[in-house]
Amino acid sequence: MKMTVIEWRKEFETGFPEVDKEHAELIGVINESVVKLGSNPSRELVRSMLEEIYAKISEHFEHEEKLMEERSYDQYEDHKADHDFLLDEIGALMNSLAADSTFVQSDALIRCLSSWFTEHCRTKDMRLHRMLD
Repeated sequence: MKMTVIEWRKEFETGFPEVDKEHAELIGVINESVVKLGSNPSRELVRSMLEEIYAKISEHFEHEEKLMEERSYDQYEDHKADHDFLLDEIGALMNSLAADSTFVQSDALIRCLSSWFTEHCRTKDMRLHRMLD
């Protein structure tokens, strides 16, 4: 059964093919996570998914932040703070998983990622890519 939390929409297009490809890949990872986690995920699966998501998002953020620095983007600090916020949220979920033997909050992860991605892309990324274009 294929289930999607985030559907690719035209509004996510930035006009930067590399960034759009990374956004599409992030959506794919989030949607794949929903399917893999299902209704009763193991701790190991949740840990593995968190690590994969954290790595992919970190890589994407590094790319965007490099673009911002190279072009002296006027809202670099604010945009980077939003990136750091999400990484901190994922890190907190990872720490909770490590500290609590009963912790398996896949729903929290999915809600966090889908709402953050949609809002961040719609606002901060769109402004960034309009300014860098």
